[in-house]
Amino acid sequence: MGSTAMLTSVTSPDIAGHPNSGDELLAYSFTYAHETDAEDRSLEEQRVLLGGKGAGLARMAGDLGLPVPPGFTLTTEACRAYRGRGWSHELESALRVGVAQIETETGLGFGHGDRPLLLSVRSGAPISMPGMLDSVLDLGWSEETRNGLALSGGKFAQDCRRRFEQSFKATVGVAPPDDPWDQLFRAVEAVFRSVDSRRATAYRELEGLDGEVLTAVNVQAMVFGNRDEQSATGVVFSRDPATGEPQVYGDLLFDAQGEDIVSGRQRTESIAVLEGRLPAVATQLKEWLGLLERDLRDLCEVEFTIESGKLWLLQVRAGKRSPQAALRIARDFAEDPSFPLDRREATLRVREWLRDPPRIADLAPDRSAVNATPIGVGIGASPGLVAGEVVLDPAEAIRLEVAGRSVILVRLETSPSDVEGMARAAGLLTARGGIASHAAVVARGWGIAAVVGLEGLELDATGFTLNGHRIAIGETISLDGRTGRVYAGAVTASEHVVPEAMVFRTWARDLGVEIEVDLPSERSKTETSDRVHVDTGEQKSEEHADAESFLHTLSIRGSAMVEALAEIYSLEISVASALLEELEVRMMIGPDRMLGWILTEAGQRRVAELLHTDQLAAGSALVDDALDGFQPLDARFKQTVTDWQLRTVNGELTPNDHEDLEWDKSVFARLSLLDAALGPWLGMLRHALPRLAQYQTRFSRALDAAQGGDGRYVASPRVDSMHGIWFELHEDLIRLADSTRAAELAEGRAG
Repeated sequence: MGSTAMLTSVTSPDIAGHPNSGDELLAYSFTYAHETDAEDRSLEEQRVLLGGKGAGLARMAGDLGLPVPPGFTLTTEACRAYRGRGWSHELESALRVGVAQIETETGLGFGHGDRPLLLSVRSGAPISMPGMLDSVLDLGWSEETRNGLALSGGKFAQDCRRRFEQSFKATVGVAPPDDPWDQLFRAVEAVFRSVDSRRATAYRELEGLDGEVLTAVNVQAMVFGNRDEQSATGVVFSRDPATGEPQVYGDLLFDAQGEDIVSGRQRTESIAVLEGRLPAVATQLKEWLGLLERDLRDLCEVEFTIESGKLWLLQVRAGKRSPQAALRIARDFAEDPSFPLDRREATLRVREWLRDPPRIADLAPDRSAVNATPIGVGIGASPGLVAGEVVLDPAEAIRLEVAGRSVILVRLETSPSDVEGMARAAGLLTARGGIASHAAVVARGWGIAAVVGLEGLELDATGFTLNGHRIAIGETISLDGRTGRVYAGAVTASEHVVPEAMVFRTWARDLGVEIEVDLPSERSKTETSDRVHVDTGEQKSEEHADAESFLHTLSIRGSAMVEALAEIYSLEISVASALLEELEVRMMIGPDRMLGWILTEAGQRRVAELLHTDQLAAGSALVDDALDGFQPLDARFKQTVTDWQLRTVNGELTPNDHEDLEWDKSVFARLSLLDAALGPWLGMLRHALPRLAQYQTRFSRALDAAQGGDGRYVASPRVDSMHGIWFELHEDLIRLADSTRAAELAEGRAG
């Protein structure tokens, strides 16, 4: 087979309105030369024309001379032509010419009984959309080809036929016709149409991808990873896409085809097993990965097939990686004097991650014994330590996330139709698949923690069973996407900024590269069921309540009406009512005719659990320091509120009638200073317990209302006043210190 990618140009003079309608480049062949200037296009222009997959195939087959199954690309211009006027003679002609070239290169015949040629028809958009667009494999069946393939092994032929029928029905939506050419035309049309599918549209919306949407179509000779015991298929990265470690990382399956890998339906094997079974192929693959990494100047993701011991490359692209891996990889490239990437370009490449650097989360040593042992260990596919409620349905993940709750989406495997729910989840857990599965690829691209391929995970309608542990929908689990461990309940985590961020910060300063960097030294968080996303540092809005927030408030206040809770958390009455109804169904609260809602015994037990978890997260020393620092602020606040209620007239205290505007102005000035002091005082305690930030939010809001003319917001119990908020904050601190107000009074630290 030839090794130089060439071009063939098929014109379409009848497409009105297109600027190049007289000379459209509809097909790009990997092996035949024709007069055209498309070879002179830049790499980015070729990506736009050929799609990412087609550009990668052309690069490997052309300048690099790597073994690529012969084929051709119907360009994005062909897609535009199809969308503009439908199927045309020009598109059919391009396909027939291209297939004839493949027949010449392979010595096989499309639709022939003697040495039959089967084809793959695969999408390839200019911007990667993993699993969003359609493909059909093993295409080209007729009665003659069935007989011809049967001669090379009945089981093999049956497997290929089964795969073809499944992929054709799934993509084109009808049973395959008997004519191979009709199969090809219908498959190409289906791929062109898939750019407008609901799942592709949802993915683009989630990714913020705008502009014209087109895809190329790559038609190639099939190579078979399911041919025999010396055949396999796999996806491999030149480095670990989760951590950035400089080691080949990937999955493969023997006696399989590529869809088995990316679908996540089968348990994969580590790429390391290739060295034991086919050592020469393993050495070759590693060598080619190094070549491709330097050619792309980036982390490479490569799809490959081994047919009877021969290695074929099917795709290369810059691999999706976690933020942590992005920093590690860029640093290693820049520090390698032989690698074509300098420090300035490396810094610019990762600048977006330096504004809010990724953090590594580790289990804290003081984790409670109840969840000290993982209930299962799968494949860590995307790093991050997260906790959330178990959901099995992507639609339910959306509903709960909108309500402000953290969820873990658990599936046998994910599919492109799940992407909307996946985007709303704090973490993903799948029973099947490997590091190249749909769940893994999407999770890394979006920075979502993911554990995949968890053997023994059995799902049913109400939850899942894992190694003897029963977890129901709505219960909390924790995932460590770095180690693959899964825990029952919430876990305590300590986290620190990845060390590469400090390296790039120094480089940026030395090189004059401007970045906005937030590099907190370290923090500790307790992951709770409704609020955590440790790996990115992102927190739910502190004004956005969840059911557990209401439990905290009811515990401190003793009782509350729905109107009061709605005001505290800036919610519509209907939303607050729904959260209260949820707690009532869970038997955590009950109505009281005079007081509103109060905690039940079950609710009190749950609050005790939450308090214990918070105490572990913060640590006694941090809470004690916070209480000590609170005392001078508390004294200032109490004096200020007293001055709002009473003022001195002729040497005597009298009720403040608020006629002395200068007096009130001085009170507001002192309250403003206290408002500004709350943030620095909360400091590390707020990092450990993000929920505490809501007190400052409420205090600032009440101050604004009071300064706006509603004096009730200083101290009236009828509204969410500064005095009430301050009391609740103090009570919260006392409980975190495992103390009581009476004990604090005895110590002179409460009043």
